[in-house]
Formats: sequence, structure tokens, C-alpha cells
Amino acid sequence: MISIIRKQTFTTKLIVACVALAVMLLISILLGASNTTMNDIWLALFSKNSTESATIIHDIRLPREIGAVFVGAALAVSGAIMQALTRNPLAEPGLLGLSAGASAMLAISFALFPSLSYVGIIAACFIGALIGTVMVFSISAAKKGAMSPFRIVLAGAAVSAFLYAVEQGVGLFFKVSKDISMWTAGGLIGTSWTQLQIMIPFIVGAILIAIIFSRQLTILSLDENVAIGLGQNIGLIKAILFAIVTILTGTAVALVGNIAFVGLMVPHIVRAITGTDYRYIIPMSAIIGAILMVFADTVARTINAPYETPVIAVVALLGLPFFLVITRKGAHFS
Repeated sequence: MISIIRKQTFTTKLIVACVALAVMLLISILLGASNTTMNDIWLALFSKNSTESATIIHDIRLPREIGAVFVGAALAVSGAIMQALTRNPLAEPGLLGLSAGASAMLAISFALFPSLSYVGIIAACFIGALIGTVMVFSISAAKKGAMSPFRIVLAGAAVSAFLYAVEQGVGLFFKVSKDISMWTAGGLIGTSWTQLQIMIPFIVGAILIAIIFSRQLTILSLDENVAIGLGQNIGLIKAILFAIVTILTGTAVALVGNIAFVGLMVPHIVRAITGTDYRYIIPMSAIIGAILMVFADTVARTINAPYETPVIAVVALLGLPFFLVITRKGAHFS
């Protein structure tokens, strides 16, 4: 099956993926605790005289699922970039301290600046993700020699544990644990159009820049010496790409909290479909990540309706077996 898919042109694969995303979005909007129809969707999108069901779709389900699309795309693309830069098949924002740093800074913001705007929360998450990244790579580089994937993963686990402890400590000391838990439980409840208007430009801009640098990323993922030989400024390129990862991760955490495994799973799935060229991996990861996140959120909303199941639990049920398979069999970029 994989060999048949690989033989198709990238345009064909992209079109099929976009159609799959559209179908998944339609299903997610139709399903829920309140019964809705295609007519309700039409009224929600194009009519001013809407029904109660159409209002539910326009004000609750649509912004929630659009948020899922962009969060899934952000996490998947950031995971793909991290795996390429570190040449580590286990790399993803959650395993390398970015998500933990963003969550810790989110907790500090809630404690010290309770009236902080959503833009301020996003900025705080950016800073936290950057701090987490710097800590991981500083620890990894403390020992002489090249940073091995194993050393980076160990440093990421240690830094993540520390930053999560900071998050919990801040929550307990300042008595904001409930607020932090509600925000970081990994859900899209309460996503609003206002939040989307703020976050979408960050994600779209970062992904577009990642696509622009995808050729350089492909070379870096294979051999840095080759990149240097081709005259690339690898220091500048890495800085730009890590900035992109920080923006994508910080924005995602600011909206839905810390969701692991999306950035781990999706790049492996995409490489099996498209090969190792990041000119194809980056855009396809964005679409497949969006599909995965919309699917997970739909399951979380409907599996025990009208009650919500944390979407992070659904993603973990999918991601943990995937993680174990990778660690058991080993992973590569072919």
C-alpha cells in the first residue's frame, strides 16, 4: 500500500489529503451532543437568519475545529523540523522541553499577571518555549563532542520534568492550579473567533517560512558538512528554524495546552508517504497533523457526550503505541 501511494505525484497526494481534511472537518462539525444537519451548517456559514443549531455551529464548533486544524498543523510541522535538525526520530516539542517551557511560563503568567491578554499569553508561551529549547541544547552541549540524539532526548526529559515541576509549584503556591489545569488539560473548549484571529497569522506565517527554508532543511537533515560545502550559513538557518518551532509550539500551547505525540507521529507517517524531501514533508505534515487533531477532538467530544474527554488522552492513546514501536524497531528518515 505504501509503495502504491509513493508512486503517486505529490500534487495527487496533496489533493487527496486536502479532501480528507475537508471530509474530517465536515464530520466533526456535524457530530456532537446537539444534533445538527447539513442545512444548519449552510445557515451557519451563509445566512443571517440562523437556527439554534446553526448558532451552535457558528459560535462553538466552527472556531473549535478550525483551532484544531491550525494547532495540529503547528505541532506536526514543528515536530518535522525538530526531527530534521537533530536527526533524531524521537524529537518533538513535547520531548525536547518546548511544550514544558511554554506551560511553565503560562503558569507564571497566570500567577503574576492574572489579567494578561491573549496576545500576552502567546508571548509568554513563546518565551517559555525558547527557554526550554535553550536549556535542553545547553545541557546537551555541556559535554565535549557532537550532540548525540540520545543525549538530546535525555536532556529533554530532564528539562521537561523540571519545568513541569515549576508549573505545578507555581500553581500550588499562588493557588492558580485550577486555572492552569483547565487551560493545559489539552482541549479546545471555549476557542473563540477572537483567539483564532490572533493565533492563525502566527501559525500560517511560521509554516510559510518553514516551506521557504525546506530545501535547506532537507540538506541539513542529511549532512551538515554537505550544507556547509554548498555555502549555506547553517548557523543562521538553524536559528530561523528554531525560531519557527518556538513560534509554532508557543502558539499551540497558548490555545490548547501541552499536547504530546502529534509532532512525533505525523512526520513519520508523512515520510512514509512522500519520502525524505522536506519541500514535500512540511506542507503534507501540516495537513496530516490537522486531520489527526480534528479527529482526536471529535472523538474527545463524542465518545462520552455530553461530557468532554480530554483530547490529550485521545492523542496519547494513539501516540504511546507509536512511540513504543519507534523505540523498539528503530526509526529512519527513508
